[in-house]
Amino acid sequence: MDRPGFTASLVAGGVAGVSVDLILFPLDTIKTRLQSPQGFYKAGGFYGVYAGVPSTAIGSFPNAAAFFVTYEYVKWILHTDSSSYLMPVTHMLAASVGEVIPFSLVQFPLWESLKALWSWRQDHVVDSWQSAVCGAFAGGFAAAVTTPLDVAKTRIMLAKAGSSTASGNVLSALHAVWRTQGLSGLFAGVFPRMAAISLGGFIFLGVYDQTRSFLLELGRESP
Repeated sequence: MDRPGFTASLVAGGVAGVSVDLILFPLDTIKTRLQSPQGFYKAGGFYGVYAGVPSTAIGSFPNAAAFFVTYEYVKWILHTDSSSYLMPVTHMLAASVGEVIPFSLVQFPLWESLKALWSWRQDHVVDSWQSAVCGAFAGGFAAAVTTPLDVAKTRIMLAKAGSSTASGNVLSALHAVWRTQGLSGLFAGVFPRMAAISLGGFIFLGVYDQTRSFLLELGRESP
């Protein structure tokens, strides 16, 4: 990856990270409270949903910038022809190196595949708004299938010290939720999570694509 590409990915990733956190932080707070074993209102309800936004936004710039630089760099190293059946594997590897969580392993290969399909159907590369739409679909799908893991993470974070759940065993936390609340418990907050992450995918990946394209074009026009 050349210097302009590195700089564009770095800045675009940071801008995208800050944008999505500023807009979606309250929805994430509501989703977490919906998944709390205390219940939504006892966990705080709608009170203070913007608390912690500034520190989150400041921290999101370097995190998102580092992720996208790593993602684009690994894609560049493992570059294959866009029609190759290996392309989804390349995107999974790039996402896993950038951020090792199941969500990214689902979202980014799906995002890239949807963009490739849309580009093929219209016979030219997708525009930034189309990339954003693909990001929304990919994010919503990834959000739905990884909701049980998110519920387990929330229960572990909110568990009382010394309890079996507080030990951090994800399978144990999932089993406890299944035993007490069944399938509805495992998918608690799935619709707010899908809505938030679909919107987040639209903003995050759309802003990233638009900003990166703008910076690359600016670099080409500069003497």
